[in-house]
Amino acid sequence: MTFLTRFTVLIESRRLPRSAVVTLSALALICAGLELRTAHAAPGADRASKVARDLDDEVKSPVSKGARWSRIVGGVRQVQAIVVSNSSDPQMADLRAYVLKLGGSVHALHPAVHSMTVQVRASDVALISQRSDVVSVSPNRQTQRTFSTMEAVTGAVTANVRTYASKASYSGFDGSGIGIAILDSGVMRGHSAFGPLPGKSGPRVLRNVNMLSASLANWTPASAGATSLQPGSAALASYEAAIANDTATVQDGYGHGTHVASVAGGRYFAPKATNQQDINGIAPGANIYDVKVLSNLGLGSVSDALEGIQWVIYHAKEYNIRVMNLSLAAQSTESWRTDPLCVAVRSAVASGITVVVAAGNFGLDLKGNEAYGTISSPGNDPTVITVGAANMHATLTRGDDTVDFFSSRGPTRSGYTDTAGTSHPDNLLKPDLVAPGNKVVGAAATTSGSLSWNLLAQLFNAQLVAPLGVAANVNETQMILSGTSIAAPAVAGTAALLLQANPGLTPPVIKAILQATAQALPNANLLEQGAGLLNVDGAVQVARILRTDLASAIAAGTIHPGDSMFVGGATASSNINGLIFGWSRLAYVGGSHIVEGGSLLARYSPIFDPRLAWAGGTVLFRQPIYWSGTGIAANTFVKSFTETSASDTMLLVPGVATLDILAGTSSMLGRTGVFMPSALLASWSTSGPVLQLGVSLSQGLVLSEGLVLSEGLVLSEGLVLSEGLVLSEGLVLSEGLVLSETVTIGEP
Repeated sequence: MTFLTRFTVLIESRRLPRSAVVTLSALALICAGLELRTAHAAPGADRASKVARDLDDEVKSPVSKGARWSRIVGGVRQVQAIVVSNSSDPQMADLRAYVLKLGGSVHALHPAVHSMTVQVRASDVALISQRSDVVSVSPNRQTQRTFSTMEAVTGAVTANVRTYASKASYSGFDGSGIGIAILDSGVMRGHSAFGPLPGKSGPRVLRNVNMLSASLANWTPASAGATSLQPGSAALASYEAAIANDTATVQDGYGHGTHVASVAGGRYFAPKATNQQDINGIAPGANIYDVKVLSNLGLGSVSDALEGIQWVIYHAKEYNIRVMNLSLAAQSTESWRTDPLCVAVRSAVASGITVVVAAGNFGLDLKGNEAYGTISSPGNDPTVITVGAANMHATLTRGDDTVDFFSSRGPTRSGYTDTAGTSHPDNLLKPDLVAPGNKVVGAAATTSGSLSWNLLAQLFNAQLVAPLGVAANVNETQMILSGTSIAAPAVAGTAALLLQANPGLTPPVIKAILQATAQALPNANLLEQGAGLLNVDGAVQVARILRTDLASAIAAGTIHPGDSMFVGGATASSNINGLIFGWSRLAYVGGSHIVEGGSLLARYSPIFDPRLAWAGGTVLFRQPIYWSGTGIAANTFVKSFTETSASDTMLLVPGVATLDILAGTSSMLGRTGVFMPSALLASWSTSGPVLQLGVSLSQGLVLSEGLVLSEGLVLSEGLVLSEGLVLSEGLVLSEGLVLSETVTIGEP
């Protein structure tokens, strides 16, 4: 019998003193998809399903492969392994006795996860795996929390991206010249992770601005000034002076934003401590723009976020800010058409900024069941790149990577309610892809070498800082975080690399590249992983073979539907750390349609215009209006936007292969439609039917609510996170265990 075994860890919410109230939500640890049996299996039966691949390879090899968990003891090869049991006895007495009878030893019991750590002869692993009370046998792998591990796993270190002569010296793409805006709790400018590139001076955090409104926070009356100030005016200078945070003593008192920024653009530094970890980000040469929208207590408002997005849009061309990362969220009950955060990010995309958003960490409900429909705002907008989290399992190889249980699943459940009171969810396909986001080491904000102003590090020092065993040096301190908000900046950093390789890419082209080159992980469906796992190597390959004038040609109207976008060729596979895998070749369009990525990228379709937003039967055209006048650079500073319906616009050109038919009707039990494994659909992607008309694709993949509800699907009817702005990541400290979905510290 196949079923899901779940161990639910409930953390009781507690109220701390008024100055530091922490709301902790309950989530679960899951052991999913394990084969359990009620009788002893025949010798050798299902061995592969129980023994981890790397352990099985070691056992079968005539000579040891040198794994740290395998060693010759007394002339005999022995292994250290973790055995997970389904025994009704939490002490696993029979299993322990069996291990001892084999001449092995039991090093530790882990009753909470019903497992034990053992040391046995390699030849006895098969015998242990044949027992009916054994679910799985895995090697006792070394835990790796170095950020360079993530850099390697994503494919940022290959011949196609960049290569290293030493830890501090490399060649290739690093995001140099590209600005990444981090909307978060702030960024510590002086941290060594943001030090200058060789031959240059000064930190790579070029601006720190603080968008927090004291009047909003204190509920005091205020008189709002102009929302878009004329370039060169005294009013603009006054505004910029008021929000400047470049020289503040504490730039990130919460600690989250500095870590996020280091994932996107952290750079290796010479360690002062011998056990210091590397901290190479995906784009270690990119410029960082810190836009503080969360306070030092982790609080913020949608209003503050909107102000921050507006600042980025205004300065985007002046500072060459091409990427914006939002690892935060708000309630998503309102449709993407009208949700304020969605409108704001759609404006950013229309102005040419690639917006990357965390999907959220609501993949499990409080009972430990997989929950669909938990994408938060603004990740529910069709124009942004919504990122879920993958678990690297502390290895460099991608062969064992899985989607994190906590990572939010689609479809989007925001929508509108008609006059009759009937709800109409958007039901858009999300997330777009997943990226590593489990136990990632990154920069920790300090003040004069102290963590006293890093609230996360203070409250959860034992979980976030102490395990690293690294002293809190002045500018080198680090900590551990997990979650989709850590996965998102990995994609933001990748976008910077693509724009360095090809400055002419538009946000929708970048999204299509990232999806088409992703690695579809086995067994995860379209609502769990999107197109698959981030593949920096493949994405850079494709970026380099596309026209470099796409953005300017689209703006000028000199590129036409059907025009070729390719200028060369690329392989349809990647080799990362010795693993060769094919690309998914999948891409989401129109909110509910799946197309073949190769045919989509071959020729220009109007959906690559960043001003166009298409989902379902809605097509909107959002046009930026720029300031003009004497002494004002043309088409540089956005003043406002107009938005019109563009329902009669051609969307896709003939020849783009759609895979909607292959996916079929949505059934969770049947694993079809939106529940189809991405890898299975990817294997069929080259044989999909070809569109004859590019204007309409009917309804795409429709989520039949009556069907899925009858199958027992846990489906969110509009996710409400809080009344204000919250972190979409919280503190995810291990696979599935989340200490805080929405960290709320302090009270009004």
